[in-house]
Amino acid sequence: MQVAGALGALHRVFGYDAFRGEQQQVIEHVIAGGDALVLMPTGGGKSLCYQIPALIRPGTGVVISPLIALMQDQVDALTALGLRAGFLNSTQDSGQRRLVESAFLAGELDLLYLAPERLRADSALRLLDRGTISLFAIDEAHCVSQWGHDFRPDYLALSQLHERWPSVPRIALTATATAATRAEIAARLSLQEARHFVASFDRPNIQYRIEPKASPSRQLLELVRSEHAGDAGIVYCLSRASVEKTAELLSGSGITALPYHAGLDTRTRTLNQARFLREDGLIMVATIAFGMGIDKPDVRFVAHLDLPKSIEGYYQETGRAGRDGLPATAWLAYGLQDVVLQRRLIDGSEGDIAHRRRLASHLDAMLALCETVECRRTQLLGYFGEAAVPCGNCDTCLSPPQSWDGTIAAQKLLSAVFRLDRERRQRFGAGQVIDILLGRATAKVIEHDHASLTVFGIGAEQREADWRGVVRQLLAQGLLAVEGDYGTLALTEASSAVLAGRRQVMLRREPERAARAAKPARAAKTGSAAAAALPPAAEEVFQQLRAWRAASAKEQGVPAYVIFHDATLRQIAAESPATLAELGTVSGVGETKLTRYGQQILDTLGAVASQPPVPSGAGGG
Repeated sequence: MQVAGALGALHRVFGYDAFRGEQQQVIEHVIAGGDALVLMPTGGGKSLCYQIPALIRPGTGVVISPLIALMQDQVDALTALGLRAGFLNSTQDSGQRRLVESAFLAGELDLLYLAPERLRADSALRLLDRGTISLFAIDEAHCVSQWGHDFRPDYLALSQLHERWPSVPRIALTATATAATRAEIAARLSLQEARHFVASFDRPNIQYRIEPKASPSRQLLELVRSEHAGDAGIVYCLSRASVEKTAELLSGSGITALPYHAGLDTRTRTLNQARFLREDGLIMVATIAFGMGIDKPDVRFVAHLDLPKSIEGYYQETGRAGRDGLPATAWLAYGLQDVVLQRRLIDGSEGDIAHRRRLASHLDAMLALCETVECRRTQLLGYFGEAAVPCGNCDTCLSPPQSWDGTIAAQKLLSAVFRLDRERRQRFGAGQVIDILLGRATAKVIEHDHASLTVFGIGAEQREADWRGVVRQLLAQGLLAVEGDYGTLALTEASSAVLAGRRQVMLRREPERAARAAKPARAAKTGSAAAAALPPAAEEVFQQLRAWRAASAKEQGVPAYVIFHDATLRQIAAESPATLAELGTVSGVGETKLTRYGQQILDTLGAVASQPPVPSGAGGG
């Protein structure tokens, strides 16, 4: 009965014919009253795992979410599906809160969204005591991990849910967690007895690409113009200043882009986020403060202009691309200065030595992903304990880099660092050490009596870019360290084995520029909105449907994806249903949306069909 009820709700409400992956097992478990810890990738359908049980179990499903700024959109999306949903947070006045509280107490809500800090208030706890709760859903559960990338102190108090309502099932959900983080979530939320559901972390529609930083602004512009013109995207930067500069660069180049960071006032951040959600083809340039919980399905690329601190953070951020399952790009420009800066941030971070070691291990894993000569996807999934075969769709698969015996180059560089420290009692940053290896008599090099240095000019056989790669990779392998506020280079315990010739050093050589130039052509075919997947006539229908959707969304004041996802409109354009019954068989068209929008869609299809065909060779856009 429960399975039939769950499948019926899936089709009737959400317009899908079958569950994906472990969704059905999770839903059955929670409907039966069991606790669950669910790991599914972004776009994997986590929300259905609590929405459907909340519809079937008696009472209201209470969703704990840190995303106050997105609660209105989440409720709008549920309302569009015909569900009864509400939220309680600090953005409401007393009158609005009373209406939601009354609906909850009267049993008139399927789902109620609360911020975790709200549960600190006795009034909220007493309200929940007076109503009937079908389940507790703890969204973004990784926020409870104290040393995680999105830690929220208020999540630590959520263990009280089990103590106060022991008979109400709880489901904690996240898209990013290693085995150690899962154990921490279970312990901190008192979910030790919960059943764990771990879906594959693979997002096969995302193409992962990492390239050396040369001119990051130019590289970003090339990515957007050649592969993602007119696409929605997110660009992540480490600093607020870099966010502002990059947003101005894109805007000045005729690309619609907005900044988002904690230094902006709340109103500006809210407006920028709303525009990103509601407008097509807009790029958000942001710090990592932006993006958690963003349900925009048609983000076609996520670009990083600075090195992420961990694979967890990188995976979570890149996972915001391609939630609709269509091809998307995860692109990262990474350079030597990124490594120096991240090492310096770790050295100056709060916490004990164990915490700094944990941060360093996270960074080491991220560096290993950047420097691998193997498939990016297998390395990424391996970090989360998942075995995989080469994907054939990341940069290292499409243009395999060569590995080379860099032992002699490493010995030269480490020897230069050693002699500068020993003979001059002076340490230098990477730039000056490379100048000395190349035999460049710069002002700083001359200042330190370069002529007497035995290492001066011994690296002239390599280009500066090659030496920067050597430094970067020695740092990644722990054969070189960065110390002090000025990022000076220093040897490590492992350096001596290289200098003594007891350890071979294999390094990655980037493909030649000519070889890499072929990548964007392939990416342009797979990384855009996949318009080529539709024949020209259907593409025209799709664009008309998007125009109808945009007008409807503007009229209702909701994001376009709340009405229909691009994937649903593509199927409608391809199949061209002629009746409401036929339209109802399209994936993503549930009963409520069929009733609300069905005739409008058929009218749009009819209007397109009645237009005279465009003569061959006309146009020229």
